[in-house]
Amino acid sequence: MLSTRMFRRSAFAALLPVAVAVAGLAGCASKGPGQRAGADFDRGVRNAKDAIDPAGPVEKAGRGFDRALGK
Repeated sequence: MLSTRMFRRSAFAALLPVAVAVAGLAGCASKGPGQRAGADFDRGVRNAKDAIDPAGPVEKAGRGFDRALGK
């Protein structure tokens, strides 16, 4: 028979991954101004790179897939 102490430990170990997953999903609600500025900067660098060395068809397809998923 499990003692109270062992029961609490096993319940904590079972619920910890669920709590971490819920907390992780709650933090992804919206992008802040820093994240938007970083995304704009990344897009500008990508556009500058594409002006020098154009993207191939597979890279373009990957970007389209990322846009469709909202990444």
